[in-house]
Formats: sequence, structure tokens, C-alpha cells
Amino acid sequence: MAERTRWAPGAAALAGSARAVAAVAFGGCSSDEALREHEESGDRAAVRAVTLGSLRWFLRLAPAIESLLPRPQSVARELRALLVVGAHQIAYSRNVPQATVHAAVDATRVLRQGRASSLINAVLRRFVAERDELLGRHDHDIAVRTAHPAWLVEALAGAWPQSVESILQANNEHPPMVLRVDLNRRSREQYVRELSAAGHEAQPVDWTPAALHLVKPVAVAALPGFDDGVVSVQDAGAQLAATLLEAGPHMRVLDACAAPGGKTGHLLERTPQLEELVAVDVDEERLSRVRANLSRLGRPATVQKGDVREPGTFWDGRSFERVLVDVPCSSTGVIRRHPDIKLLRRSSDVSAFADSQLAILRGAWRVLAPGGRLVYATCSVLPAENEEVLSRFLAEEATSLVAATPPLHALAPGALPCRIGMQLLPGARAGTDGFYYACLEKTTAGT
Repeated sequence: MAERTRWAPGAAALAGSARAVAAVAFGGCSSDEALREHEESGDRAAVRAVTLGSLRWFLRLAPAIESLLPRPQSVARELRALLVVGAHQIAYSRNVPQATVHAAVDATRVLRQGRASSLINAVLRRFVAERDELLGRHDHDIAVRTAHPAWLVEALAGAWPQSVESILQANNEHPPMVLRVDLNRRSREQYVRELSAAGHEAQPVDWTPAALHLVKPVAVAALPGFDDGVVSVQDAGAQLAATLLEAGPHMRVLDACAAPGGKTGHLLERTPQLEELVAVDVDEERLSRVRANLSRLGRPATVQKGDVREPGTFWDGRSFERVLVDVPCSSTGVIRRHPDIKLLRRSSDVSAFADSQLAILRGAWRVLAPGGRLVYATCSVLPAENEEVLSRFLAEEATSLVAATPPLHALAPGALPCRIGMQLLPGARAGTDGFYYACLEKTTAGT
């Protein structure tokens, strides 16, 4: 028989998604890393969509699929991932199930594992026939039903008992595409008209002045003025950072942990008359993204590699009137954008992040001028990384700072006031990702 050279429609995309899902679920890669090899391929959009959807529901689908395999661990990782990818398309897409099965069988040949085609065919056909029963066996467990790790569900239930169901639901929704208009170059109303002329509908986010919600997401290349820095993609909740910092003309500002540079750009757009903005990050590769973003925006900043925990790695001894500390965290507030977090994070990561966050906060405090303001931000919804870190820090520095007390929770609909700072939960009334913010003001020179 001649070698088959034509696959069923979608087979190549399923194979690419299987490779990416396997790299995340079994190899510990981020989805961005796993999808990088598909950036130049013609089916990159399909591979990305199927991969993210499969990762979003992996923890619900994998138990059902594995119950159909006599020895799951004996099946090659890419094939196990292909079964989950196929199950996702059957359960969560509009595709005809039999067409998905056919494409998945061909995907084994794309993966050069054609001998497994009969296994893939048999398992997915059973999944089509028994889907409700297979999924229903575990759906009594909220963690499985919502495809979240049990440790995270427990942590969310402890922190937000009245909101845990809505948080889990929001994490499984497709995230909105929100834009930030450079108001020095266009009014928001002008840009809405430009979008409309290009065939795109957008609605203003009424509680933050530069934000627009794009009704239907599009590639950034389709956004009028994107290449010229007129507009950027940034969640409305993330746009609060510049508002809270309240930087003024001729101030010296530090954006600690700056990569990839979204908040850096917004700070410069909001206050173009700054004396200097210094953007610091410990990762040189990620700093290249900051430089690229600033180049696109046409905004100058001093970009330096450095570790904020050790100010001597970047600091020239001149204090900053404003410091933004957007610390690395568990990213549990942005799961809807990065569903791989469900598979990659462990409960032990949270305490490790908290210790690092406290060290970063201490270092940033050293470079803040007396009378200056520091904004502490995370994209976490876990108090251990948020107000508990601030509580530990305030206990150490009680004589040299005071928590600022503006009505932070009034800045966004549904924001929750905490003992220190405020919490935005994913989705909720504001429709944002999950963010925590707190403002601190230095009252003495400190240490």
C-alpha cells in the first residue's frame, strides 16, 4: 500500500496540540514555551486554541480517558496527550465527534506513531459513546468537575468561601481582549471610531479611562495603530497599577520586576514628564521584551538587569519617589489566560513565592524616598502572597511606614477591601483578571 500523504482535516493541528499538551502536562513546560515551535506554522491559531482548551479541561478529561486504558503509564506521553486533546474536541467544540476521531487517528501518523492508530480509534469511540457516564463518575468532586488541582480549590475555599464557585467558573472562561489607548495620541472615543472603521467593535470600560473591551478578539496586527504604539493589549485590572502609583511630573520612578513591560509602558503614557523611569528585571531575556514594547510605544526608559532583593545590582544611590513592585507570584488570578498554571503550580510554590516577595519588598523599600509611595501588586488571589506578605513586612517596618488609605476598593466594581489593600477576583463585576494591590507610604528615612 502506498504511504498515505494526506491527512483528515485538522489532523496536523491535533498532532501539534498533542505535542504541546504533552510538553506541559508531562514535561513541565509553560504553554508559551510549548507553543513556540508552532509560531511560524500555518495552523498556529488552531494549535494554540486547541492546546489551551485541552489544558483548561485536562484535569477533568484525563481521569475519564485513563479509565479506558488498561495501563495508562505504558502509553507514550504524546499519545496520552492526543487522547485528551481528542476528548476536549469531542466534549467542548462544535466539531462532529466522528470527524474528531478520524482526525485523531490520522494525527498518530503525523506523530509517526501510526501503530497506535487502533488504540486511539477505540478509546475515543468509547469516549464518544460513554462521555456523560465517564465524566459523571468524578464530577461529584468540585476539583475534577472544574478541572482544578485539589490544593488550589481548598486554598480558594479557605480564602474566599462565598466566591469559590464563581472563581472556578471564571477560570474556565475565555478571557476578554482589553485594550489600553495611549490618551496622549488618541482619545478613547477617537480610537473606538478607528476600530469601527476597521470592522471591530469595542466598548469603553467605564471605571478606567484608557480601557476598551474588544467585543471580538483579533490579532494585534489587525488593531489600527498598534505598531505605532497608539494602543496596547492590557487587562483593565492591570491598568490600575499606574493609577494607584500616582506618579507626577519630574518624579523618579522604579518599576521593579518590570518584564514584560506592560505596566512600564502605561506609566510612561500616563506621566510622560517623569524625570526618569527605571525598569528592572532579573531576567535578561525577559528584559528584551520590555525594550521591544518601549520601542513600539516610542517611550524612553532606563532598562537594567538587576535583582531588587539586592539593590546594589542596579541602584545608583538616588532614591525613587515612586516604586511599583509587581512581584512574581503563583499567577492564580490569570488562569483563564494561562490554563497551564493548573498543571504547573504546586501548593509548596506559594510559600516559596511569599518568601521571595517579602525579600523583593524589603529591597524595594530601601530605594524609596521618604514621603514616597510604593505599590505592591500581584496577579494572585491567595492571601499568603498578598496581605499576609504585607502584614509580615509592616511588622518589621512599623516605625518607618504607614499603609496608605485611599478607598482602593472603590476604583473597580466588586473589588474587595482587605485588611491591607484590595483584591480583584477573576471575572466578578469588574470582569478583570485577579489582582491584588496595596499602597504603602514611607514616613521616615527607614533603613
